[in-house]
Amino acid sequence: MSTTLHTPATRYRPPAPLGGRSSARPRSTRRSVLALLFLAPALVLLGAFVAWPMLSAFRLSFTDSSGFGRESWVGLENYARVFTDPAVLRALGNTALYAALFTPTAVISALLLALALNHPRLPLRGAFRTALFLPFVVSLAVAAFAWSYLLDPQIGLLNHWLRGGGIQLGNVLQDPTLAMPTVALVAVWKNFGFYMVIFLAGLQEIPASLREAAVVDGASAWQRFVHITLPMLSNTFAFVLIVALIAALQAFDQIYVMTGGGPFGSTQTIVMEIYESGFRELELGFASALSYVLLAITLLLSLVQFVFFGRREQDTQ
Repeated sequence: MSTTLHTPATRYRPPAPLGGRSSARPRSTRRSVLALLFLAPALVLLGAFVAWPMLSAFRLSFTDSSGFGRESWVGLENYARVFTDPAVLRALGNTALYAALFTPTAVISALLLALALNHPRLPLRGAFRTALFLPFVVSLAVAAFAWSYLLDPQIGLLNHWLRGGGIQLGNVLQDPTLAMPTVALVAVWKNFGFYMVIFLAGLQEIPASLREAAVVDGASAWQRFVHITLPMLSNTFAFVLIVALIAALQAFDQIYVMTGGGPFGSTQTIVMEIYESGFRELELGFASALSYVLLAITLLLSLVQFVFFGRREQDTQ
């Protein structure tokens, strides 16, 4: 009588690679180390020129530092002054006025031009797009110098052309009523091409089948815009609106070059007030506090944008 022995089945194991068994953890560690080595130069620059100045400015906002001599801790006094100083409150009002003039004008003009240049039968579309985008490439300070000469009442070409038509424009940059709309118009001319390109990208993402179906159903151009184009562009429109509004809050270049905050403080914005307080009056503590108030407003607008996009993504899912 023979007996057979049944050995338990063993799980098949692939042969180990030459040189021993490799581990995933050391490999991921090596990748992390390599990534940090590649990021180290950028992180050092960001730390030295972004993080450290921001922390230093935050500390200065609680002091009466002037940049020279000793400084004293004043607590929240600088922040309280931001909301009580008449000059700062006027600068806040001027900034709000500038944003109200610049933001809707730039966004609406960019949208209208994008709609016009998105037409497939328009000849020389590429040339028109390039020409309208070119002002965005030019430095705003350089553009402000050019516009200052164009608007000069003595030697400006714009006034010369208008006088030929019987219109006397005068020195708009020295008029307290017209100075702010003028600098806002220069900023619109400078930036609307960038917003137009963003709108063009959004328009090209709209399926052509939707427009074709609307045309077959007899919808007019206005109905197609209201019921198809505008809803499909809602995310793009919100993004451009927030970006333009943040840019309006940071207005400085063309105001510094064209008016210097005048006449009579009518174009003195928040950033101009920060510059005046920090570099002319040497109130670095107060200027730092005002900078952080502006940063808080900008972060609040960014938060609104993120919340809007988050809700839109939830609605579309």
